[in-house]
Amino acid sequence: MHNKPILSIGNKNYSSWSLRPWLAMRWAGIAFQERVIPLGPRGAGPNEAILAINPAGTVPVLELHDGAQIWDSLAICEWANDAAQNSLLWPTDPVTRAIARSAVAEMHAGFAPLRMQFPMNLKRIKHDHVWDEAASANIARIDALLGGLVQRFDLAGSGWLFGHRTIVDAFYAPVATRFRTYQVPLSPLTQKWCDTLYADPEFQAWERDALRETWVIGETDTI
Repeated sequence: MHNKPILSIGNKNYSSWSLRPWLAMRWAGIAFQERVIPLGPRGAGPNEAILAINPAGTVPVLELHDGAQIWDSLAICEWANDAAQNSLLWPTDPVTRAIARSAVAEMHAGFAPLRMQFPMNLKRIKHDHVWDEAASANIARIDALLGGLVQRFDLAGSGWLFGHRTIVDAFYAPVATRFRTYQVPLSPLTQKWCDTLYADPEFQAWERDALRETWVIGETDTI
């Protein structure tokens, strides 16, 4: 038993899946303890420290007060939305909320070429990155999707996809960092959303921690 939920995450410089629920919980105002577990190099085999808390061998994992565990990024975000009253992590209108969930589901299950060819790395800026047609198609789809959401739902010009911070913003946040790391050109509306995210205090807190980390995954740094 413990007083606050414990969120186990990977290295902040590299762990895109950890960033998503971390942001959602911070945006929802939920107090939690943080446990950082260094991720190993690609192909290093099972991480015993992660297996000790999650038999699936992945992070993030959220451990609740009663010992119950939630081991999926989206499920943790859903819990945060339910746990925090008036968090607005999902839009309140049913149709808008369904659209938001569709966008999250697309990210949760897709864009494999982008993930492989653009690993998250907050410490790096690479100007000469090369990618293939499959990754280009991913970029075009994400650019059109995010720009379209801003145009349709951000009527007050906040810069957020649905006019305020939601789970959708959290799920696409790691992609925004990739676009910046690898200097990917974007449409003005998508770039506005990225800049809004970069200026968010909670994102900046994560980024400061990431830049202070000393762990290195050499395979990722050379992509």
